[in-house]
Amino acid sequence: MTRVFVNIGLTLDGYMAPEGMSMEHWDDPAYKDWGAKWGALMGWIFDLQYFRENLKLGTGGDTGPVDDMLRRTTERTGASIMGKRMFEGGERAWPDNAPFHTAVYVLTHQKREPWVRPGGTTFYFVNDGIEGALEQARAAAGELDVRISGGANVIQQYLNAGVVDEIEIALAPVLFGGGRRLFENTTDAVPSYRIERALHTPLATHLRYVRA
Repeated sequence: MTRVFVNIGLTLDGYMAPEGMSMEHWDDPAYKDWGAKWGALMGWIFDLQYFRENLKLGTGGDTGPVDDMLRRTTERTGASIMGKRMFEGGERAWPDNAPFHTAVYVLTHQKREPWVRPGGTTFYFVNDGIEGALEQARAAAGELDVRISGGANVIQQYLNAGVVDEIEIALAPVLFGGGRRLFENTTDAVPSYRIERALHTPLATHLRYVRA
């Protein structure tokens, strides 16, 4: 059965993205030092072999349990959902061969034809809310799973809808002190979770929560 999951990086003080990481300042990573902060949050991923292969950054890289975990996360994903803000940032930053290789459903009020990229990624722009996006993503995923990619507001909406089966967090030992928090604006509708796995490394602790 298709499962709905979240897989994100998070700071010790609960932020997914630093202050200043916005479309207005996307081309200026020195603005409020957001580029360095985001790099510190996601530093655990950049030298992994599978990450380098998936983004066609060259051969080599680190292998081991974290690399295996990243590979499994990618291979289990049959479709993804994201918000317009995340898509617009990625539209500038992702290579032509976008890193998803699946259907991606973008929550937006903007009407736009599907955007087909090399390597199997097609972005579909959904105008009828989180329920419509999830219905389409489940159909596209088939026997695989649906990943809620972000940003924080989109994840919060799906948590509040009670449909997220698993939460995977790479908890990095950094503090932002501001930005976009993951766990705010949540309600009592969010289900209970239990810890299924904890994988400790110097750059991040990888936590996996499943519905209790």
